Amino acid sequence: MTKSNPAYLALVTALAVAGLVFGELSQRGAAFALEAKPSPMAVDVTNASEAESCAEKDNVTVNFASQELRRFRIEASHPAYIGAVAGERREPDWTDCDIVRESAEPPTERRVTFYESPFLWVTGYEMSDYWRKRDVPVRVGDRVEHNLTMVQLWVFVRGKAEQVVVLYPTDGIWRIHPLPPANLSWSAYGSSFFLGPVEADGRPVVEIKEISFDPATKTFHLAYAGGGSGDIRLADLDENHVVLDVAFDRPIAGRPFAALRSMYVTEFNADVARIALQQPEAKSWLEAPIMSFRNAKASKVWMGRLVPSRHNISAPDLVFSGFSKGQATP
Repeated sequence: MTKSNPAYLALVTALAVAGLVFGELSQRGAAFALEAKPSPMAVDVTNASEAESCAEKDNVTVNFASQELRRFRIEASHPAYIGAVAGERREPDWTDCDIVRESAEPPTERRVTFYESPFLWVTGYEMSDYWRKRDVPVRVGDRVEHNLTMVQLWVFVRGKAEQVVVLYPTDGIWRIHPLPPANLSWSAYGSSFFLGPVEADGRPVVEIKEISFDPATKTFHLAYAGGGSGDIRLADLDENHVVLDVAFDRPIAGRPFAALRSMYVTEFNADVARIALQQPEAKSWLEAPIMSFRNAKASKVWMGRLVPSRHNISAPDLVFSGFSKGQATP
């Protein structure tokens, strides 16, 4: 086909027009995407912590509340100093504690295995000495267990099993941590958190009616005692972080939808020592010692440590983010 051929000229003209149209549509699409991008949703973050000198008491409570929220994300990542950590102490620190340890009969425990595959395990424990007794049925597949104190999620990597998620059905506490870094064979849990309508029973709790877990999607479904439900999915996991996506079937009004629970004695004896928040319209993060912070509206919140602690030195930092009114499940 020669350049003077009418068919050739028609083809060139058509391609040129198509290019102009495509270019214009691309520019419009980019502009629309830029204009349509919503501002990050901000939630109310309130500190309800109390001073404490005993490292075995959880005295840090940070509440998250919103009248509209349906979805958000929690990420646990290793502290910035993790590469310098050589080991972890596992013994409790009773220094300056007034906790009475009764010399009763040794506690008993019952272990169950709900699910086991080459890469994923789900186990549960019933422990006689846990502070709160409630029967919260837990279902995995066709198996239902009652009166469990904790449910554990394990993954099999690098030739061994690693526990990465633990849920306490009777009071609604969660703990998560990433896979251990290359320099450690094991890393600790630290700060815990609550997902769902947080209320008080001497200490913060979430009243759960029943729990189910789907191994195929790695999703926990929680039915709350006061109504409503939540889906918590293990969205990502590696040697750097672990991520949970959280979705509620409806907003949780009048109560916090989540809370951090941790401990702080001093900067060098704490599971959480500092907080940093991204606030609406602010160009920089708001940073503060955890015990000095009071309240703020924030679209992203980091809580963790910048210097090593004598307590759970390898425990992760936590980030709450991705706050949304969206209705889609995780």
